[in-house]
Amino acid sequence: MQISQTAIRVADKLLKESHATAADAKSFARDGRRHNYIKSSLLEIMDNFSLASSTTHYCSTFCGKPYSVSARTATTVPFYSITTCSHDSENPSTTSSSLRRPTNNRPLKPIANSPINPQRPKPKSHNTNPLQTLLNPTSKRNPLDNSSQTLTEKLWLTSRLSPPPAPLPPPPPPDFDETENNSFFDSSGDSESKQVDYIEKGKIFVGNLPLWIKKNELTEFFRQFGPIKNVILIKGYNDTERNMGFGFVIYGGATAEKAAMKAVEFDGMEFHGRALTVKLDDGRRMKEKSVERARWMHGDDSVDYKSAWQEERDNSRKELKKVLETQPENWQAVVGAFQRIKKPSRKEFGLMVNYYAKRGDMHRARETFESMRARGIEPSLHVFTNLIHAYAVGRDMEEALSCVRKMKDEGIELSLVTYSILVGGFAKIGDVNAADKWFKEAKETQTTLNAIIYGNIIYAHCQAFNMERAEALVREMEEEGIDATKDIYHMMMDGYTMIKEGDKCMVVFKRLKECGFTPTVITYGCLINLYTKMGKVSKALEVSETMKTDGIKHNMKTYSMLINGFIKLKDWANAFAIFEDVVQDGLKPDVVLYNNIISAFCGMGNMDRAIRTVEEMQKVRHKPTSRTFMPIIHGFARAGEAKRALEVFNLMRMCGCIPTVHTYNALILGLVEKRQMERAVKVLDEMLLAGIGPNEHTYTTIMHGYASLGDTGKAFEYFSKLKNEGLNLDVFTYEALLKACCKAGRMQSALAVTKEMHTKKIPRNTFIYNILIDGWARRGDVWEAADLMQQMKQEGVKPDIRTYTSLVNACCKAGDMLRAAKTMKEMEAAGLKPNIKTYTTLIHGWAHASLPEKALRCFEDMKLAGLKPDQAVYHCLMTSLLNRASVTEDYIYSGIQQICAEMIDAGFTVDMGTAVHWARCLHKIERYGGDLTEALQKTFPPDWNSQNTLDEISGVDHHNNDNDDGDEFYEGDSDGDVD
Repeated sequence: MQISQTAIRVADKLLKESHATAADAKSFARDGRRHNYIKSSLLEIMDNFSLASSTTHYCSTFCGKPYSVSARTATTVPFYSITTCSHDSENPSTTSSSLRRPTNNRPLKPIANSPINPQRPKPKSHNTNPLQTLLNPTSKRNPLDNSSQTLTEKLWLTSRLSPPPAPLPPPPPPDFDETENNSFFDSSGDSESKQVDYIEKGKIFVGNLPLWIKKNELTEFFRQFGPIKNVILIKGYNDTERNMGFGFVIYGGATAEKAAMKAVEFDGMEFHGRALTVKLDDGRRMKEKSVERARWMHGDDSVDYKSAWQEERDNSRKELKKVLETQPENWQAVVGAFQRIKKPSRKEFGLMVNYYAKRGDMHRARETFESMRARGIEPSLHVFTNLIHAYAVGRDMEEALSCVRKMKDEGIELSLVTYSILVGGFAKIGDVNAADKWFKEAKETQTTLNAIIYGNIIYAHCQAFNMERAEALVREMEEEGIDATKDIYHMMMDGYTMIKEGDKCMVVFKRLKECGFTPTVITYGCLINLYTKMGKVSKALEVSETMKTDGIKHNMKTYSMLINGFIKLKDWANAFAIFEDVVQDGLKPDVVLYNNIISAFCGMGNMDRAIRTVEEMQKVRHKPTSRTFMPIIHGFARAGEAKRALEVFNLMRMCGCIPTVHTYNALILGLVEKRQMERAVKVLDEMLLAGIGPNEHTYTTIMHGYASLGDTGKAFEYFSKLKNEGLNLDVFTYEALLKACCKAGRMQSALAVTKEMHTKKIPRNTFIYNILIDGWARRGDVWEAADLMQQMKQEGVKPDIRTYTSLVNACCKAGDMLRAAKTMKEMEAAGLKPNIKTYTTLIHGWAHASLPEKALRCFEDMKLAGLKPDQAVYHCLMTSLLNRASVTEDYIYSGIQQICAEMIDAGFTVDMGTAVHWARCLHKIERYGGDLTEALQKTFPPDWNSQNTLDEISGVDHHNNDNDDGDEFYEGDSDGDVD
């Protein structure tokens, strides 16, 4: 196929009229934007011209025969031979002297397909034409040549599995007609058509604007011509608050072009004291961007010379990235580096929003976000996601949801990262329902999920103690082919720790090691936390030794867990021993560890040492928190030193700690435990005056205080306040209300409370059943107590030691000692050992049944079980024996003497009322004194034999204490802890 005559004439004309060199041909080929077919043809033409430049002028006679240009080129191009004419020498204007000659004197290259050299040319080993090198800087690789494959292709898996496919046959050369060639080579027509393509319809240029003008004002002015799609104001380099005095207005809709034409008619109109320049967009700006983009796509390595301002801004950007990578904790350096950027882009603003998000500074993140929008930079999905992350870290999910609504209004779709942040944010604040909602939406909108979002939703359910749902999510994740990460294993272990499921926690721990994960300090920390919560500190110490064996060092959290475990057991010596290990390991105690040590001192009753520890914290520049002062305030209030508790309260304020509801709760709790309800109510009033609203724990503590006093009316009063304020009613609130009803003997009111619990779907736990059983036990109704025990077992609630003790008390009150003995056997069969309270209740029952020998035998069994009798046991047993000593056998006297000796050895001293009662019993047994009187008087208070006391003893017994078994003492002690 022959080449178009138009292309030939253009090339020939260029060489004849301009005496073009190879460089002229380069420029012609570059600016013409020819097809590869024409390029290859002209390259071959110029190659022959350069070789024949030392001969006479040739007549341009072409005949096309395709041949391969080089061995490296996979396509074929036509070759056109040039033959000489005899009349060329007659034209002196076109002699070879006007053409540039080669610098070397190499012999002339024979021309292919000429009459002189008709044979086919051999493939050239290298390119000799500089024009061809410029237009085709890189030759195509042969796909069959393995040595020419790039590193990326060698790493492809498909290249290892199967050989590369055969190359496709070269496409046939395009058939250009003369009309197409004319339009192709016409530079003016080409630039004109390209210029039209770059023009955006409905876009106008607006110049001579005031530098202070804002986008909304410009929008309001040009809105009169038609609906506006967008307004672009070009900002200044140095002062980003001002514009450069020009911009663009883009109209939208079907009438965009007409609106632009109407706006151009107002060229020269006055606007804020300036004559506006309004023109249609010429497409120059879009053309420059397109050319720059095309140059970049073609791999042009030419260096663009930047101004000093651009160099300075680029250096400032690099400095910001460097500071963010090397000094993220130095916020002053980060902010300073950002402020040195004269005109930050969306990328720099996004980096700063992300930086503030990681620090949890949602206010500065929002400030940076709004500053970006004020500069006319619209936020992207990445910037919005960083802002939502900032609110999620700051636990302000309401603002995070407002950002999500703004994103949807602007047409920005949420990404998987955004959904993960939302799920994690709601998980941290404990809103499981909201976390589930966004997780379901992510499953519906996203094609695939990852381990991060699954980890966040699993964490939410673990924190809500919903481990069944967490297990289902782990199963679902594995079915979808997503491997569980080590963090997910830790979440599951921590979840089982919170519900004290030790067996399942160990299963997860073993599975973690089976999957090839190496346990870390976090893994062992979960186990230590599990055992300390369960009260098995010895096993926690075994885990600690295993850590040391594996070469894993303790951190502050694991040490704090061990200290906290010993504090719960009131093992102060070991708690301080762990603290010494912290110091020996070279760790500096943090605020949490100091708080635990302060709690230990308060538990020991050494309040002064606790206050000195606070001073030591301040010396090492640790700022005390409200949690630091809470145990001190509670300790003084519990000891009855309300004045010193208030002093510490004021000290806390002086240290810069703002009292919280938890601080007030600690003060109220201490006063309630001392049954100083008037002072507790005054503190509650002060709390309201300070603008701090009470929470559920505040009212529940007040209700417990009135319940201990048996004041049902006050308990119901604060229960009504709690409901009216819209606070949550939980099982602890109803526990305090039931305690008040049972203490006052109002069992019908207690049944009404249980019905309300059932209506609100609040399950009854062991403590609720214990209170109800104890309430019926106080009335001696063993049948109701036994029915509650059966109902408790049917509902799957496990009875504890206090449950069995309350049932034994009911049997003893009813005089059914056989059933009491049977209950003791059931308790031992359940794996529960009787405690001091259980034995005291049983001794009281045998004494009330006039069987002192059974009471003494029970007393001996208690000592054989390793339990040390307390004052309540001695009081109950001695009172029952003295009341029956006058009608019993002689061995009772030896038992009384033995108990007296043990009381004297233990240093017990009874109160005056008990001494008067025992003296009356002794007066009936030994009217004129004896061995029992002499032994028992050693346990009386020093002033028991005063004149008033002797008169009371010798007077008439108005209280009829002959049948007193010490019920009053026992009832007064029945509210104590039994665990």
